Amino acid sequence: MLAEDTSADTVAVSRAASQRVARSGFGLAAGLLLLLLTVTAAVSLGSAQIPVATVWSIIASKISPGSVEVFWSAGRESIVWDVRLPRVMLAGVVGAGLGLTGAVLQAVTRNPLADPHLLGVSSGGALGAIVALLHTGMILGLATVPLFAFAGALLATVLVAYVSRVLGSSADRLVLAGVAVAFVLTSVGNLMIFLGDPRATHTVIFWMLGGLGLAQWSQLVYPGGVLFVSLAWLMIRAREINALAMGDETAMTLGIPVRSFRLTLFVVTALLTGVMVAFSGAIGFVGLMVPHFVRLLAGSDNVRVIPLSAFFGALTLILADLTARVIMAPEDMPIGVVTGLVGGIAFIAILKRRA
Repeated sequence: MLAEDTSADTVAVSRAASQRVARSGFGLAAGLLLLLLTVTAAVSLGSAQIPVATVWSIIASKISPGSVEVFWSAGRESIVWDVRLPRVMLAGVVGAGLGLTGAVLQAVTRNPLADPHLLGVSSGGALGAIVALLHTGMILGLATVPLFAFAGALLATVLVAYVSRVLGSSADRLVLAGVAVAFVLTSVGNLMIFLGDPRATHTVIFWMLGGLGLAQWSQLVYPGGVLFVSLAWLMIRAREINALAMGDETAMTLGIPVRSFRLTLFVVTALLTGVMVAFSGAIGFVGLMVPHFVRLLAGSDNVRVIPLSAFFGALTLILADLTARVIMAPEDMPIGVVTGLVGGIAFIAILKRRA
């Protein structure tokens, strides 16, 4: 009798595991299909609409020269391959980085309002990029702006940590400290713009509002590489992040060096934010909205939340960029306007839920 019960339990566990694998496989397939459709729409639509068949024929011919007979104009090929596709890829990378950063910050600080924009990290990254663009020049080559932006984001993180410690360690005061630091760093950034070359001011101000119009294939390696390495490392450490999210005492009982691990996570999120800001400008609220949606969908386990936040962050910013390009075509609206509008409404909804 005992053997029969054990066998039945084993079969039930095996069946449940098979169902989970099947659901995971279905979810992965559905996600990839959704991403493919979103990328296709973002490349096809715009001030000059290009048929989907033409879009994928151009991409196929670039990946495998000679595989498709050319039936499109050189202008359409340039729009698809040189302008829109690298822009969509950059939107996906930046969105994934911001969504990932928001998920980690919310887990580490145990604050659902934590976000690189609200905590001032984006403002610090923008300040570093402004200094590089207007005052130092490309002294370190193409890596100059990302490195300066990372330094600015790291400075902002340190300032927020210090101010929040002075004010008190509550979650709400951490956000207040971040807002205060963001105001200060934004003011310093505006001063740097005022003191910089007037001929470059318009470009820098437009960049600060968030924009992906300068995306190039040659530059994607920097944000793409940082995103890949950071995502892989954070996924490996996801269970430790779970323990940290449950409290310092719980994490310490599991043998996690809380102080050094939290410091490492702050450095990683500063690196992610700084590099993304360097290539896209300061884009707010993606890191706030996306992790909340993911937790409603998949629960609070960071093993799932971290990769899903990156995935839906990419989708969100691709769609936001498409909206920014289409809504006032042929004008190119700053993407930060779209994310700020939607994110502000989402922020109010989150505050209402917490009330």
